[in-house]
Amino acid sequence: MDDLERMPEVALEWHLAGKGAVLATVVETWGSAPRAVGSQLVVSGAGEMEGSVSGGCVEGAVVIEAMEMVGADAGRMLEFGVSDDEAFAVGLACGGRIGVWVEPVAAMGEALLAELVAARAARQAVAYEVDLSAGARRLVGAGAWPERFRADKSGMEGDVFVHVHNPPLRMIVVGAVHIAQALLPMARMAGYDPVLVDPRPAFGAEARFPGETIVEDWPDEALDAIGLDARTAVVTLTHDPKLDDPAIERALRSEVFYLGCLGSRRTHAKRVARLGEAGFSEAEIAMIHAPVGLDIGARGPGEIAVSVMAEVTQRLRRP
Repeated sequence: MDDLERMPEVALEWHLAGKGAVLATVVETWGSAPRAVGSQLVVSGAGEMEGSVSGGCVEGAVVIEAMEMVGADAGRMLEFGVSDDEAFAVGLACGGRIGVWVEPVAAMGEALLAELVAARAARQAVAYEVDLSAGARRLVGAGAWPERFRADKSGMEGDVFVHVHNPPLRMIVVGAVHIAQALLPMARMAGYDPVLVDPRPAFGAEARFPGETIVEDWPDEALDAIGLDARTAVVTLTHDPKLDDPAIERALRSEVFYLGCLGSRRTHAKRVARLGEAGFSEAEIAMIHAPVGLDIGARGPGEIAVSVMAEVTQRLRRP
């Protein structure tokens, strides 16, 4: 969702305000393209713009085209070549080509755009399909393109552009320990919305985690309030059963794509025994990554945080 940002929401806001709005979307790239497939730029009838389809090298041409199409009832495909000099100016070594689908909200339909915005707000995984030749449009769920959703990969399927709108990734970290101080900023840099959970005010103090979202509640209650889904990773770091176990139990009964727990193999063996007594099956318990993180010989909070982010990424991209 990094490339999407809030472009559908902005387009709907401008449309409802009577400004008119056009969405320009990168649908294909060849060579060293400045922006990934799925990146968007929204343009109003007055020339306001947010987002980007090229990092700057073809934005002007797209904006002019979009302004002329504000009231049109059909989209238009544009192709641009990016020279080596233009590519270098936006931080790339060499040029390429990009295909940009320019589509007025009037053509897409206010109702369909509103449905897309509502799905995004509700953290529902959906894809916007548009037939670039026939103009047919619809929203489909993650089951229609499971590999694309798993890889966060929009792209062409014949004449149909499949624009994946996955909910933002989240990481819930239980335990305001030193590893969490390194892990939360790493998670944010990797595109996650991190949330720290710890009922102990002295541990989860703002001074120790400046600018972070901190929930001072018991983990089971906190996770119930936050909500767990297939775009959420849960990491427990206290290795205190009173704090970790309630969070682990909630995560095992959910669709989270990753559950990792700090602790030695001996600590984990005791954890497995407790979970078995609580009624969890061997298959459910096997979902836990413990000891947490890839085995890279990590030492110290920073390196352990690196190993955790590596394992979370591996689980997300290569389940």
